[in-house]
Amino acid sequence: MNSKTVTVGLAAGLHARPAALIAQAAAAYEDEITLTLAGKDPADANSSLMIMMLGAGHGTPITIASDNHPAVEAISAMIGSDLDAG
Repeated sequence: MNSKTVTVGLAAGLHARPAALIAQAAAAYEDEITLTLAGKDPADANSSLMIMMLGAGHGTPITIASDNHPAVEAISAMIGSDLDAG
C-alpha cells in the first residue's frame, strides 16, 4: 500500500467544488483510494460527500493511500494545491 501525507492547500479546505474535482480524478483509477484525517475513519476518494465529511480545513494534514502509486501522487498534488485559485 502506497501512502502520502500532505497538507490541505485549499484556502477554504475541502469544500464542495474541490471535493467533486478530487472524486472525479479518483474515479479515473480502478484501485481504491482513501483519504484519512487523524482520528477519523478513512473516506473513499471517489465520494465527494465522504471527502467533505472529513472536515479538512486549510493546513490540515491528510493521508492519501492506495495500491496505485500514480493515483496517490495525483490526488496528493490536488489536495496540496489551491484548486480554487485561478
